[in-house]
Parts: sequence; C-alpha cells; structure tokens
Amino acid sequence: MILNDMFYTYVLLSLKDNKFYVGYSKDVKLRFEQHNKGLVESTKNRRPLKMIYYEVCIMQDDALKREKFLKTYYGRLFIHKRLKSYFTR
Repeated sequence: MILNDMFYTYVLLSLKDNKFYVGYSKDVKLRFEQHNKGLVESTKNRRPLKMIYYEVCIMQDDALKREKFLKTYYGRLFIHKRLKSYFTR
C-alpha cells in the first residue's frame, strides 16, 4: 500500500472562538488550506485555524468512524488528554 491510499482524521482549533473542528480527508494538506482560505462553509467564519492533531487510517471507513468518535464528548476528552501539554502552555 502506498502513502497516497491513506485517510486522515484531523482536529483544527479555531483561534477565533477556541473551539475544535473535526474532519477527515484523503488529502489533509489540501483540506487544511481550504479551511484557512474560507472555502469550507462550516469553518469560514471561525478562521484562523490551527491543525493541532491528526491520525492516519488505512481504510476510509476507519477514518470516518474515528471522526465520529472525536466529535463526541468522550472524543473531546481524548483530545484534551492526548494534548494535555499543548493546552497547559
């Protein structure tokens, strides 16, 4: 399997409202650029955005399931715990 076959689940932090946005994409770099250029409806008014976390999945279904989990209460707790040192700076 080549690297281009990967799917990415990512977490963005809005520097405007200090809230998360969770998504997934096959091309995480391009998707992040689209978010910061205001081309994504759900984040265009929440810019600037900073990518604070991402995971790589081999299967699209796994990335989608992970996205759904990270959007839950327990998923947000996971992010805060995983990035504890980031949030205490």
